[in-house]
Amino acid sequence: MDPTPQSHPILNYVLSRLPSLPAVRTPRSAPERDLEQPSPRRPLGAAEIDLVGRMPGLRHPSVLSAMTRAVADVASARDAIDLLGPRPDHEQVDAARELLLLADAGDKADADEEEKAKELDEEKVAASREVVRLDKEHEAYEALLRAAEEKLEHVYRMAMHGRDIKEAGGGDAKWEERSGAVDEEVVRVLKDAEEGKVVERVNLADRQLHLLPEPVGRIRGLLALDVSRNRLKEVPDAIGGLEHLEELRLASNDLVSLPDSIGLLSNLKILDVSGNRLRVLPDTISKCRSLMELDASYNALAYLPTGIGHELVHLQTLRVHLNKLRSLPSSVCEMRSLRLLDAHFNELHGLPAAIGQLSALETLDLSSNFSDMRDLPPSFGDLAGLRELDLSNNQIRALPDCFGRLGKLERLRLDQNPLAVPPPEVVADGVVAVNEYMARRWAEAVAEEEQRRASAAAVAESPRVSTPREWLTRSVSSLSTWAVKVVGQDKVDEEDEFLQQQF
Repeated sequence: MDPTPQSHPILNYVLSRLPSLPAVRTPRSAPERDLEQPSPRRPLGAAEIDLVGRMPGLRHPSVLSAMTRAVADVASARDAIDLLGPRPDHEQVDAARELLLLADAGDKADADEEEKAKELDEEKVAASREVVRLDKEHEAYEALLRAAEEKLEHVYRMAMHGRDIKEAGGGDAKWEERSGAVDEEVVRVLKDAEEGKVVERVNLADRQLHLLPEPVGRIRGLLALDVSRNRLKEVPDAIGGLEHLEELRLASNDLVSLPDSIGLLSNLKILDVSGNRLRVLPDTISKCRSLMELDASYNALAYLPTGIGHELVHLQTLRVHLNKLRSLPSSVCEMRSLRLLDAHFNELHGLPAAIGQLSALETLDLSSNFSDMRDLPPSFGDLAGLRELDLSNNQIRALPDCFGRLGKLERLRLDQNPLAVPPPEVVADGVVAVNEYMARRWAEAVAEEEQRRASAAAVAESPRVSTPREWLTRSVSSLSTWAVKVVGQDKVDEEDEFLQQQF
């Protein structure tokens, strides 16, 4: 497989900047491209734009050159793997291995299996060996891609500090040497804490750490811990002992889960777990009641904890873009302090019905949910404070009439949607035109509703039309009342009985 912006973002970016080698010329082939001229660049995709935003040094020619040299072997391997052809699917590989096991049974096989082995077509055996070999080649290539992605991160950091690619290295000895230095740094931090020194901020980012020792959880006065861009595969449960911790950065590691003890960090205000391999967030994360910023982007989250919004009433920033979310839990609507919600590049099928309760929301990015995002709920118009909205690259056909109530909207992206309401010519005129168009539709909808209610009220208050029987009954009642006054009650009762018999 070729590296993609999702699987190997840095490697994909670097390889896409390499000039393509000209094909072998034939008499009818097009003339070779002048290598002195810059190769044509395709436009940056959304993922690459986001990557360059996080790693602005990628725009520097010297940095990009150093990174390009570091992955020359990947470029060669990619060309070789392209010549080999696509990777066989797992069913083909399993069938080939089963056939080879039968063919290689040899002396260990019983009589029946030996007979079957003799009947095997030599061409089938050779083809099976080729399938297995091709699968191994692709597997080795994928391992090379993973290693190259890590190497590029290392080279980028070294290049940004002014160090040459040779210093960045990438050999096993060099990496182990750096890991040893990191261990010493961790020991120094722990020793300072044990000696009673004030340790409020610990920065262990970019140090190739494979393990975060549990004693870190005993640094009681720690306020900020940064272990971003390491190789951590897990966070110790002891992290819950950092009761005063306000900032925890775990970005760009190999984490597949977070400990439940993270819910004990009641003073935590900033949590960054972006760029890992998380599939779920622990339910206890809602116990971090002081949390103001949560970044869980660039993971593999399929859902968020059901009750995540019940207690995170102070959360102002929620970033969950570039995941696999199909929906947002309704409890998100209880995050009344939320100012920014970024959920682009997911698989969202819609928004919670009560999304309009997020009255403080100013920035909302729902772009690139593609065919899954088709409409917006009626409460969307209650987001009165919304200033920036990105709905691009979805399948929305009509904005709800309540959209006209978003009077503070300043930036709006609706491109790459099959919109009919508002029409394309209105969208092309910009956010002001869209606001005016939808505001008119909203005013018309309100006027129609008021007219409908007025008509219903008028019908309810108008005199009811009488039937002949009802008219005669009222007449008899009036006549009875008059008779009581004239001839007395006893006489009237006799007449009433006679009249009732007539009906």
